[in-house]
Parts: sequence; structure tokens; C-alpha cells
Amino acid sequence: MANHLLFLVLLAVACSCAIASDPSLLQDVCVADKTSPVQVNGFACKDAMDVAAEDFYFSGLDKVGNTSNKQGSAVTPVNVAQIPGLNTMGISMVRIDYAPNGMNPPHTHPRATEILTVLEGSLFVGFVTSNPNNTLITKAMNKGDVFVFPKGLVHFQFNNGTGNAVALAGLSSQNPGVITIANTVFGSKPSIADNIIAKAFQVDKETVDLMQAQF
Repeated sequence: MANHLLFLVLLAVACSCAIASDPSLLQDVCVADKTSPVQVNGFACKDAMDVAAEDFYFSGLDKVGNTSNKQGSAVTPVNVAQIPGLNTMGISMVRIDYAPNGMNPPHTHPRATEILTVLEGSLFVGFVTSNPNNTLITKAMNKGDVFVFPKGLVHFQFNNGTGNAVALAGLSSQNPGVITIANTVFGSKPSIADNIIAKAFQVDKETVDLMQAQF
């Protein structure tokens, strides 16, 4: 009977470990101490006696981003890098500005789901489901509309209106990360061998060399 009970306890512990996710907060706050040499999954906590209101504050989302670039868009992030108090909170946000015909190019957030709302203008947005279906799901959005991009999936936004557009997005991570597909594949340092990319994309190496030269 004792051995049977021990087996059940061990099984329960093993199962709980297998389905574990990010732990819940064990204190009210854990303001990031970016000067700490301690390496953890996130940032070490600042001494609670040194916590101040400024650790939870950011100003600047009213400022228009500079869209004078090849993509015609600008992202203003508000994550743990800007607000140390977001450490361990599992949430962040961004403002995105789009010039006419500007876009936030295909990218992924490896650590976050994104929920986006259009504040001004209109956008054409979409994401692609994972293999093997690779289904493209798109939506035309106007002011006040909301769309969700599932965690880890490739997605984009394009300003299909005649004027500037502005969006605000929330993300389910203090540091969601971003992997822009074109930059990653064609702009890696050092470069991925052109014969590898050529075979992956089923194009000739001259095309790959041209693409890599853009990054």
C-alpha cells in the first residue's frame, strides 16, 4: 500500500513538472535590476526599498514615430527595457505608426500573443498558420477594430489607406522578442550560405545574392 501511494505521489509530481509554465508572481513586484550580474530568466529584482514610481512609468506614446524608412513604419516599444516594473508581469505594449503604403513586415513574436487595435486610419493585416496547412488569415481593419495574432505565428500589417495610420498593440510577455523574417533569413551575420537559401526558397543563387545585398 505504501509503495502504491509513493508511486502515485511521484507520478503527480512528474505530471505537474511536465505541464508547468511560467510561474506566477511570488511577491507584489519584482522591478528589474539591470545592474545585477545575476543571470536569470528575466531580470533579478531590485531591492524593494529602492522601488519608486518611475519604475512603473513611461511617457512618449503620444509621439509620432519616424516612418522615413524602407518599410514606412515605426514601432515604439514599451516593454521591460522601458519600464523595469514590468519584470515578471508577463505583459507589454507597442505603438506602431504607418506612412501611406507603409507596413510592419512579416515577423513573429516567439514569446507572445499580440492583440492590436487601430487608433487612426486603416490597415490590412494577417497571419499564417503553421505547417502543413500554412493558411493565410487576413482582415481589413478600420479605426476601433481589434485583431489577434497568435503566439509565434508569422504576421504583418499594411497601411492600405491614403493617410497615416496608428495602432496600439498589447503583448503577453514582458519581452516578447521579434523575428523579422526577411532580416533573419537574408541579413544574418555571418550570412547563411546562398546555396542553402537558394534550395530552401527554390530560387537561383543570383537571386539570393541580390536579396542579401539589401540587408
